[in-house]
Amino acid sequence: MKKVTHKGTLLISGIDIPCYVTDDGQRLLASRRLQVILKVTEETTSSGRQVPGKRMDRFFGQKSLKPLFDRVFDRTLLEPIRVKDEGKTIVGYDARLLSEICRTILEGRREGLLVGKRQKIIAYQCEILQSGFAQVGLISLIDEVTGYQEVRDKIALRKILDKYLLVEQAKWAKRFPDEFYELMFKLRGWQWKGMKVNRPSIVGKYTNDLVYERLAPGLLDELNHLNPPDEKGRRKSKHQQWLTEDIGHPELQKHLYMLIGFERASANWGMFYRMVQRALPKLNEQIPLALEE
Repeated sequence: MKKVTHKGTLLISGIDIPCYVTDDGQRLLASRRLQVILKVTEETTSSGRQVPGKRMDRFFGQKSLKPLFDRVFDRTLLEPIRVKDEGKTIVGYDARLLSEICRTILEGRREGLLVGKRQKIIAYQCEILQSGFAQVGLISLIDEVTGYQEVRDKIALRKILDKYLLVEQAKWAKRFPDEFYELMFKLRGWQWKGMKVNRPSIVGKYTNDLVYERLAPGLLDELNHLNPPDEKGRRKSKHQQWLTEDIGHPELQKHLYMLIGFERASANWGMFYRMVQRALPKLNEQIPLALEE
């Protein structure tokens, strides 16, 4: 059974709905409160008080609506989902169900299929709900009230890095054109003696700044974790050996060709760096204004 990792309360149309995020990232809405907000209710014979129905499909199984739902609705979303929350079992529905119901019910109203009093009440409620969803996405609302948005952003970053990085380093192959460093030396006013001559240590810092910090968000930090320096500051492999063949290396090649183009077009290092800052900014870095040189 899935486990709840984040939870909160979502206020929709004046009704509080407990919502949850499971350990596999599924967003859920509490089943009983979902029925309340949709006004899927039954009337008691004694007092006329409306109470939540026992099953969501009590309403959606009506003969008059069955053709509509069979045609445009994903009925798998009507399956209740049981999850563990601090030792207790919680029953909920996939959060997509609410917007899917609203869309289907309103389609039925446009086609003139809703004739019963309860059907019209639910259609009116769906109209109110759908107008609210148009302002803010339901998934985003749940992520905000549960605090899951921070985890979501980390997961998204992890997916990006997984595309760029290997689990184990590959064999070394030349990836950086000599021209990239030759033009760098020219713009800095340094004498170029070829790739076989030891380069100033600042060149490594420039490489990190211009390439790995801008190739993908968080890439350099992950490379430093996978490929840390030893006591003497030496690494067991080149950073580029950790890049994937299908995504990492092609993106590195495109990035380097773009940098070389900027180097060729620049009269000095300052001009080159400003072009890089504007065209290839780092994550969360303010882009400088394109003022005249």
